[in-house]
Amino acid sequence: MFYETATGHPLPHDPFKAIVAPRPIGWISAVDAQGRVNLAPYSFFNAVSDRPHMVAFSSDGEKDALAFVRETGEFVCSLATWDLREAMNATSAPLARGQSEFAHAGLTPAPSRLVAPPRVAESPVALECKLLQIVPLTALDGTTRYTMAIGQVMGVHIDDRFLVDGLLDTAAMKPIARAGYRDYFVATAETRFSLTRPPGG
Repeated sequence: MFYETATGHPLPHDPFKAIVAPRPIGWISAVDAQGRVNLAPYSFFNAVSDRPHMVAFSSDGEKDALAFVRETGEFVCSLATWDLREAMNATSAPLARGQSEFAHAGLTPAPSRLVAPPRVAESPVALECKLLQIVPLTALDGTTRYTMAIGQVMGVHIDDRFLVDGLLDTAAMKPIARAGYRDYFVATAETRFSLTRPPGG
């Protein structure tokens, strides 16, 4: 099967998100200038640099997280895991601005060290970030629906239980990732494998 995206696909649902999958979930917390907190999951998220550490997420429209980051220039990304899957999903509810997603999902806001937004205390890892730039994702036809925020990671919180011989045990944390439709995947020790890159690779 082949289809041109301009004319649309012949399937019941768009396969794009199922093709580019699984995708890490950016569980983004941010505060606005009035101190109101927002917590929301973003599946268009990833690490984009490690020198220095940078992450990016993109928002479909000017949702609260993006608006708050635009106002105050800071955000935190907490790791969404198997144990927190229901709470993560609950934070995607369209609550009124100022209503706490933390309280709605039964989560605990923990203070950050270097930025104002809180992290999710129950999450094993959190990245404190300062905004570098906001980039409108403008299509060839000139329209802009999504906007990407890129942040530099200023501080990293790691639950010591997941450090083994100086290495972070990703599988033990069981991070979850988004696929297409309503599907998610979870990383476990059983699905882990290693490869050695060719010399110079």
